[in-house]
Amino acid sequence: MHFHEVMNPPADVDGASDDSPNDDLLGTAQRHATTRVPIASDSERVSDLLGRLIGKKYDSASVAAVCDGDLLVGLVTIERLLSARAGAVVGDVMDPDPPTVSPDTHQEHVAWRAVQHGEPGIAVVDDRGRFRGLISPQALLVVLLEEHDEDMARLGGSLGSASEARAASTERVGRRLLHRLPWLLVGLIGALVAAVIVGGFAQQLEERVLIAYFVPGVVYIAAAVGMQTETLVIRGMSLGVGIRRVAAREVITGGLLGMILASIAFPMVWIGWGDIEVAAAVGVAMFAASSIATCVAMLLPWTLHRLGKDPAFGSGPIATVIQDLMTVSIYFLTAVAIAF
Repeated sequence: MHFHEVMNPPADVDGASDDSPNDDLLGTAQRHATTRVPIASDSERVSDLLGRLIGKKYDSASVAAVCDGDLLVGLVTIERLLSARAGAVVGDVMDPDPPTVSPDTHQEHVAWRAVQHGEPGIAVVDDRGRFRGLISPQALLVVLLEEHDEDMARLGGSLGSASEARAASTERVGRRLLHRLPWLLVGLIGALVAAVIVGGFAQQLEERVLIAYFVPGVVYIAAAVGMQTETLVIRGMSLGVGIRRVAAREVITGGLLGMILASIAFPMVWIGWGDIEVAAAVGVAMFAASSIATCVAMLLPWTLHRLGKDPAFGSGPIATVIQDLMTVSIYFLTAVAIAF
């Protein structure tokens, strides 16, 4: 078998394949694959292969596909061809077991596979081992750039693309207000509701004003625990880690954090202010609020992302409102149940 130019389009034409990728192929290996590469048989002389490269135009000539008919049997780099001994055949210098991917492999996994194996190109084959094209080094760089842009765009905000992230960063003042103000208005309403909740316990506060001393502390601890969870969840979303993979461990972690902080706060309040009932109320409320704050902070970014909203704008204000209202309610209800 002799050296082939390409399998489908003529080899003396520049550019990508005539087949335009449809929407189903975007982001897959097939989108980046081209058949405009040198193709040889394993029995062809290296000198003949190099001679045939002269005067031909390819999308990439850094790697040649070695095929038996339409079946891929190996890959050989231009460096190996140039350093081959006199009289060598392609089979002597090719990699007979190169890394390959299927046409529907996600582009991120394609790039990762190339990096793992240190290959300048990745062959795309179907489930029968038939050669469907080669992803060149240039195409791999495009993949890496796209994935980098996507990860950076979603990091901290989980935006879908770099263009959306840039638009959010450079938009005019009017658009900034439009995106941010509604969430903050919800926070303002929440603050007023919190005032109403506190006012509902005015009589208890008059009888035992010490209860009011620890409202900021309990609210802060719950908010801090929730913020840690929210940061971890958004970071995981930006890296493709689903909520199901972190939910159970994060719920357990939030509960343990609340328990540890409560066990520290209880003796400190008791010793410092001499009121064991208020100390118990602070401890119980701190444990319950921290546990609930973890769940709220974990589910809210995921919910906003699923609804197509930007968690960078909405998660913080909404989570703060929900956590604060729940924390204040839990603390006063606990204090009333224990101290009165």
